[in-house]
Amino acid sequence: MSSPHSMPDMRNLILAVVLSTSILLGWQFFVEKPKREAAVAQAEIQRQKQAASKAADPDAVLSDAAQAPAQPAREDVRIALDTTAVHGSVNLTGLRLDDLALKQYSQTTQNEEPVHVLSPVGKKAAYFAEFGWLSGSKNVAVPNATTPWQSNQEAFTAQEPLVATWDNGAGLAFEQRIEAKDRFLFGIEQRVTNRGDAPVTLYPYGLISRSYADTSKHFFILHEGPIGVFNNTLSEVSYKDLRNDKSKSYDQSNGWLGITDKYWLSALIPDQTATFNGTMKYIQPNGDERYQTDYRGAAMVVQPGETIQYRSHFFVGAKEVSLLERYGEQLQIPLFDRAVDFGMLYFLTKPIFHALTYFNALLGNFGLAILALTVCIKLLLFPLANKSYASMSQLKVLMPKITEIRERFGDDKLKMNQEIMDLYKREKVNPASGCLPMLLQLPVFFALYKVLFVTIEMRHAPFYGWIHDLSAPDPTTIFNLFGLIPWDPPSMLMIGAWPLIMCATMVIQQRLNPTPSDPVQAMVMKWLPFIFLFLFASFPAGLVIYWAWNNTLSILQQWLIQQRHKSKYGTAS
Repeated sequence: MSSPHSMPDMRNLILAVVLSTSILLGWQFFVEKPKREAAVAQAEIQRQKQAASKAADPDAVLSDAAQAPAQPAREDVRIALDTTAVHGSVNLTGLRLDDLALKQYSQTTQNEEPVHVLSPVGKKAAYFAEFGWLSGSKNVAVPNATTPWQSNQEAFTAQEPLVATWDNGAGLAFEQRIEAKDRFLFGIEQRVTNRGDAPVTLYPYGLISRSYADTSKHFFILHEGPIGVFNNTLSEVSYKDLRNDKSKSYDQSNGWLGITDKYWLSALIPDQTATFNGTMKYIQPNGDERYQTDYRGAAMVVQPGETIQYRSHFFVGAKEVSLLERYGEQLQIPLFDRAVDFGMLYFLTKPIFHALTYFNALLGNFGLAILALTVCIKLLLFPLANKSYASMSQLKVLMPKITEIRERFGDDKLKMNQEIMDLYKREKVNPASGCLPMLLQLPVFFALYKVLFVTIEMRHAPFYGWIHDLSAPDPTTIFNLFGLIPWDPPSMLMIGAWPLIMCATMVIQQRLNPTPSDPVQAMVMKWLPFIFLFLFASFPAGLVIYWAWNNTLSILQQWLIQQRHKSKYGTAS
């Protein structure tokens, strides 16, 4: 049996970790797992329905026409694209948006090369979007991947949309208008005029195809891959799951779908006033691995002499939270901000993110924003933390009395424990309250870690001195004297200055707490700051700064409380 003397130390740490882990596992088991199982069951039902009706309903396989976009048969004819946020080009062969770079985002803090999101077919990481029409009849020619669209423009901008046309030679004239609306949003307007003498049924579609994805990297706390919102339900499908399942379908849906990276998103946004059939696929045309998300709108009949049109949107760029929120509100796109993976602690991560952006606007630096947020959290939790630190301080003052009881009743464990518990009751000390500060910190810690890891706003955000990116680990290391020695240590030896500062604050805070009487537990607690040192060395610098600053505030608060309780309990009987 562990002695009561050790309860405020090792037991509190273990209790905090167990409780937090239980919450996370419980959420996954009781909430997330049933949702995933329901989604899998629904997808299986949909696949069975499709398989059963495939032979009878030719329209059920219409989207197959967009599954394997072929290599263009003619030399690319491109229309240049240039706005304040992006530059690139549109390929008139197939009318694909397949070349786009973000002007305001560079590859690294040292490399000024802009981030390229979309890439043409023929490159290793081909990544493009395509919009068009499908027909239920093989006798009706519609645009495809090799269609030579025509345009009189050489470039298009935010002020001058791209207008492209194509005539199928059998009475149908197709027109597509691509408008660069605002930063990373494009408006897509598709029109078809029937100059023939018979009605024609067509289906609007849009697709995103990615022929290469680096699936070797896997972040446990982050989703990358196909994503969508169908009937107000977020659906995240990993590359691995899609390779195994081959296809996932969502019938009669409202919402959006696309492919997400850590910081970048491409998303199809169909007409939000009508339903669509959405699909996520893994295909291998000609041995080329591709991940595709696509939608097919409802059937539209164009009568002779009439024109039909279909309006949709396409988002491609950085997942700026404020931008996603604004587009979601303006265009009535459900849960569009959930493209940023705020995780199951969404109710906590989202407010923390907005608090950080507020303080950043006020102070002009996200590092200072983290310090200001830490102070606010400390003030919010001050009553609970104060009570906990008070109990710990009382316990430390009572340690001589506890030692005396242990010496008097060392042979009678039952009596010894009873006397110690009576002392706790008499002095109104709660030996288990020491875990409260850590327990309160853990959700905030996880949420802040998530915010620093997934939000584009934190990417390349500098602090002062040697920290040029708060979302990346501290780039310095003690093993080359912080750059004085011309040697690059291996990654496991990258122990930077801020992790050392954090370790020092943990050591100081530990000395303010009661020392465990059990030698093994005392040794574990003694080495805990150094274990955290190596663990936190690979964490984002912003998180380490938060932990070090939080420890510093806790040290000050705990020291003041101890000084007060020393005078109060120093003569306690």
